[in-house]
Amino acid sequence: GKSWARIGQIPKRVFVRYVERKLLMAFTFANVNGRSALVRENSFFDLEAISDGAVSADPMEALTTPEALHDLSANLETFTASGNVDDVVLGAPVPRPTNSFGIGLNYQTHVDEAAMETPDVPMVFAKLPSCITGPTSDVQMRSGECDYEGELVVVIGPGGKDINEDQGWGHVVGLTVGQDFSDRGAQFMNAPAQFTLGKSMDSFGPTGPVLVSTDSFPDPADLELQTRVNGELRQHDRTSSLIFSIPKLIAFISRFVTLTTGDLIFTGTPEGVGFRNGVFLTDGDVVRTYIEGIGTLENRCIQI
Repeated sequence: GKSWARIGQIPKRVFVRYVERKLLMAFTFANVNGRSALVRENSFFDLEAISDGAVSADPMEALTTPEALHDLSANLETFTASGNVDDVVLGAPVPRPTNSFGIGLNYQTHVDEAAMETPDVPMVFAKLPSCITGPTSDVQMRSGECDYEGELVVVIGPGGKDINEDQGWGHVVGLTVGQDFSDRGAQFMNAPAQFTLGKSMDSFGPTGPVLVSTDSFPDPADLELQTRVNGELRQHDRTSSLIFSIPKLIAFISRFVTLTTGDLIFTGTPEGVGFRNGVFLTDGDVVRTYIEGIGTLENRCIQI
């Protein structure tokens, strides 16, 4: 962007101070026992407490005040930590989104393994908000045809309708990790396939472990993604490989739906899913999904 175009003309000491200030103001947001919090290293800070009530304890309400989150993050060293992240169970950073969207066929490698044609426009489906769970929640499988799909998840900040692509990043409050678990039997029970129910079963949308503001990354559009099943690497790519970029997705979806704060966009998965490789999840399998700069989900699959 414009802020990077003149780096060669900026004295090194000035640029270093700029980067340090930018990273200081960036924030890492978490849901700790249902309460909004900021995270710094292994410590968490209850937002209602450190803001004297100016920021809501409700994670959904807290995300409507991103300026306060940035300001508080820049001054976290002046507050006493509320506890250690290792001693609590984190919930979904965005526990009750109004809308939750999935994007199909958004990595060329996944298009190729599925033997499909590259889409001309984003392939959007609903991943119902009722499926959203936390980063260590169990996944409840009701068939022997369940599958994993590690994905970067975009969290909408300021909402809007008919958002211009060049303004897309300005409508993102942060990024998190997601698993688009899928029951392939339900997804392909009819022709043409129907996605919503097979991808929205209870517990099929783990997210977390935290939400990270976009200014935390040198480039929020280029992050490493890995998915492992029982320790075996199954998926590995970078989010810069997306066919439809995050701004394109926001512009496209907002043509049809007014986006609101906390809406989620599961941006798609790279190659390596079980369905196309003849390997479905079984009882007791552990799926770990990691994204650079955000963290790791770890979900145990339980046959019910």
